[in-house]
Amino acid sequence: MAALTRRQYLAGLAATGLALPGGMARAAPARVVCLEWTSAEIVVSLGLSPLAVGDTRGYGDWVQGPALPQATIDLGSRSEPNLELLRELRPDLIVGAYGYGLDENSFTRLAPTFNVPFYSGKAPPYAQAQQVTLQLGDMLGRRTEAGNLVGRIEASIAQARAKLERAVQKPVCVVSMFDDRHVRVYGAGSLLQDVLDRLGLVNAWTTATNEWGFSTVGIEELVAVGEAQLISLDPIPPHIRIRIARSSLWANLPCVRNGQVRTIPPVWPFGGLTAAARFAEFVAAA
Repeated sequence: MAALTRRQYLAGLAATGLALPGGMARAAPARVVCLEWTSAEIVVSLGLSPLAVGDTRGYGDWVQGPALPQATIDLGSRSEPNLELLRELRPDLIVGAYGYGLDENSFTRLAPTFNVPFYSGKAPPYAQAQQVTLQLGDMLGRRTEAGNLVGRIEASIAQARAKLERAVQKPVCVVSMFDDRHVRVYGAGSLLQDVLDRLGLVNAWTTATNEWGFSTVGIEELVAVGEAQLISLDPIPPHIRIRIARSSLWANLPCVRNGQVRTIPPVWPFGGLTAAARFAEFVAAA
């Protein structure tokens, strides 16, 4: 999905009566739709209520914060948004994230679009989150709020780092569990790695990762992280949690035998600044 310039966006707003004299956008364009969770997190973090979001139920399970307004319309699957519903909603702006394989032409013919270009390889995810937050803040009449958000997140992460510095910290390994034999491990190139760096923590997982900053490996491969503290992201499906508890592979990992496993509340690993701050806060409290 191609990025929309400020000039193009303001031209679109002018056509729909959403621009003010002098080229300044209104404080809150009324009809912003988010195709997936990362863009929704950013828009809500800026104090706006998206009209519709792809898979709102999944957002509640995997992202959680900031919470979507109750009136948010479910746009259907993130990979296959309901185009008929989208057309009926007549949005002023469609915001989506890079890398989901969606056909840009399906959306540009309905409304102006803006791309959240995370994991484009042009900059680390945290730096991209800062940049996109400021871009959307400028476009959506939330310039001050965007600047405040960037500063607030930096302060929150610094506070978490200060808390961690009060005690000697072991290396950590951050995982998501989807079955009882495999885990997703986050490392170089991930938003979570960027946060670990800012917290002054060493990531025990040094194996090569994919373009999204994670590796998918068998549980037995976690032997490589030794007695590092293992941080597991919720949610873990209940039936998987039961199987893992019964797994000899899991039980024989050094970090498990030594009680070095912590489970933290959901954090969207591919999210924006609010996800980064949530992760820092939960790690500091683990």
